[in-house]
Amino acid sequence: MSQHVLLNSVDHKDIKIITERSAKYGDNVWFSVTFPAEFRSVQAYYPIFFQKDQTTGQFFAVALYGFQNNENLFLNNGTWQASYIPLTLRRQPFLIGQQSVREDGVERKQRVIHIDMASPKVSTTEGEALFHPYGGNTQYLDDIGDMLEGIHHGLIDSKHFIDLLIEHKLLESFTLDIKLDNGHQHQMMGFYTINEETLAALSAEVLAQLHAKSYLEAIYMTLASQARVRDLLNLKNAQG
Repeated sequence: MSQHVLLNSVDHKDIKIITERSAKYGDNVWFSVTFPAEFRSVQAYYPIFFQKDQTTGQFFAVALYGFQNNENLFLNNGTWQASYIPLTLRRQPFLIGQQSVREDGVERKQRVIHIDMASPKVSTTEGEALFHPYGGNTQYLDDIGDMLEGIHHGLIDSKHFIDLLIEHKLLESFTLDIKLDNGHQHQMMGFYTINEETLAALSAEVLAQLHAKSYLEAIYMTLASQARVRDLLNLKNAQG
């Protein structure tokens, strides 16, 4: 069970973060959330699809790492076998939160860093230190802060992006049937992708609108990423 607390230099002065990548540290996930600002980096290694939250009805983009739950084909002996790790996975065990602060009599919300103390990545004996022995953030923690800020803005932008995809009927559901060399089969359901026929029929005005927001590039990065399904299949076959 998660144990999210506000990070501070008093209670957590001795905390370190294990950066090794393996199932025992919680990296055995078969997809994670991504957003348009990192699609160019993501599509070089992973398929990008969309999922729908059954509770809220909200769509979100994901980078795919395997074909079934708890399967991450990029994990190998404590390392991640790709040069780019999507930010929402890389940021663990940190997350961004909000707290109220009062300045000059005015209350406002301020973004702060939380840490999941129940994460297996949290240690006091090994890993990257968060604070210097005599106070102050380490460079590692400053980088985490920048990463969380990027994720925060990226997810806001992603909602605008997906709202436009829905408005122009560009999302369609699909089922992916996977057959392995050993004869085993996997069927992936519940994912969505870009409807290429609808995309091709968009007016010049709508295309210009998407282009102005850099969303047209994000759409084409999504389509280009589908070639990575074959790479995933090769990894799966190689691992037996």
